[in-house]
Amino acid sequence: MDPRRAAVLGHPIGHSKSPLLHRAAYAHLGFECSYEAIDVREAEAAEFVASLRGQAGWTGLSVTMPLKAVMVTQVDEVRPLVQALGVLNTVSFARTDSGPRLIGHNTDVAGIVGALRHAGTGRRPRAVVLGAGGTACAAVAALAQLDAAGVDVCARRFPEAAAGRAGVREAGLATGVTVRPRPWEEAAAACSAADVVICTLPPHGADGLAEEIAAVRPGAVLLDAAYDPWPSRLASAWSGLGGTVAPGIEMLLYQAVEQVKLFTADAFTDEPGVINAMCDAVGIPRR
Repeated sequence: MDPRRAAVLGHPIGHSKSPLLHRAAYAHLGFECSYEAIDVREAEAAEFVASLRGQAGWTGLSVTMPLKAVMVTQVDEVRPLVQALGVLNTVSFARTDSGPRLIGHNTDVAGIVGALRHAGTGRRPRAVVLGAGGTACAAVAALAQLDAAGVDVCARRFPEAAAGRAGVREAGLATGVTVRPRPWEEAAAACSAADVVICTLPPHGADGLAEEIAAVRPGAVLLDAAYDPWPSRLASAWSGLGGTVAPGIEMLLYQAVEQVKLFTADAFTDEPGVINAMCDAVGIPRR
């Protein structure tokens, strides 16, 4: 049997904690599989995927920025969430007589839902998303799963849907939640009135906003998708005002659990044990 292989792709990729998470999970399961970080730029994605098709042993790929949209065109099949959002973060490999069949998944949505639930978010929250890119679309889909009545999306600009990739408005339509675009100047007021805020901006992207938020609702949860450096200025401000903070590493943890399920298939057992092994690997509290 060929050695099993998996990897995380992106650019830059050296900071990724995915290898720590996956290797810990595989060790706990006794699943023999290597997992490495591979630097791949957008322009290199098609050639890289083509090269994998001729190699035995691949069981899965984690996909991070800037490849989440371009990789959709490189797989053979996509699951409904990928179809709705136009972005993926996971590729699984199905074996067929004619070679591997690559299947695209989006586990970012499950990652956001898991992180919010662990932080105490309940059903039908008043919700705000900061930013309007691919992760914001996943956040909208996650909030739909939590039955949010609507989502205020605050951004400096709202990219139009293009080339099969949904914008935040289209993500709302596809997942059944009303998206209300709001200018960035209204972000502080929107955050103060929210039960849950999901920041999808890159590191330091919300530093200025952190100085503008004067109050938060009791028990309101902030999920900041950026986890390096940590804590972010926004997370520190939110915590200082009495809010609950869910670090971005929590989202990474829960989306990785879903990836491990896909990559290990029948070998996946003892989900609580897998989660705790992954928590240990990245230094966050066990569940």
